Amino acid sequence: MALANEIASWIRGEIEGAGLSGAVVGLSGGIDSAVVSGLCARAVGPENVLGIAMPAHSIPADVADAKLIAGHWGIEYREIDLGNIYDAFLELLPDGSQLADANVKPRLRMITLYHHANTLNRMVVGTGNRSELEVGYYTKYGDGGVDLLPIASLLKVQVRELAREIGVPERIIERAPSAGLWEGQTDESELGITYEQLDEALAAIEAGDTSAISPRVLERVLALNRGSAHKRRLAPIFVPSE
Repeated sequence: MALANEIASWIRGEIEGAGLSGAVVGLSGGIDSAVVSGLCARAVGPENVLGIAMPAHSIPADVADAKLIAGHWGIEYREIDLGNIYDAFLELLPDGSQLADANVKPRLRMITLYHHANTLNRMVVGTGNRSELEVGYYTKYGDGGVDLLPIASLLKVQVRELAREIGVPERIIERAPSAGLWEGQTDESELGITYEQLDEALAAIEAGDTSAISPRVLERVLALNRGSAHKRRLAPIFVPSE
């Protein structure tokens, strides 16, 4: 429980240091938001955490699991269906690719989370883990638009370990990870590799020895990392020459 307590203490310090009163977390029904909402409840008390499910033509199981997690931790729960807003917004835009259209969903969710956080004088706490952040598997200014990232130093396998340690329900831990961007979408099908392969490759790269990693997997991870570098830094600022 040492890691959970350490992260919770950090969350509490960041929120109090900013002069804010609590946390707002987007609940997807998946393991990452389950862990983060639980850590926030531990950090500032469940009465100061709001979990929001924001379906947009999502499968019912996502909402059911989000509600389960909120009840499990005893945090306040709200459900805001963004489906109609999503449809109306797309009608204003020219035809886009499947990914461009799908990325509107997390960006609408970001707006929703910040509206609540600003109103309640709270922080938006993100749910991104290291595995996803290293390869850019998130939407810039969508689920990447947050104030804190408490599990961003943990690989997916470590998030699973922490989930079991703090008591996340097993059905949430065993769910196939999905961003819920379109029907049938899963994280691993989009990444082109499994989380186990991704975690092993990232750990090997960090250790400086990738000899045991499949060349196909290694190249995929390196390509994803290179292609998403812009997501992990603030927008570059032009400085005129003297």
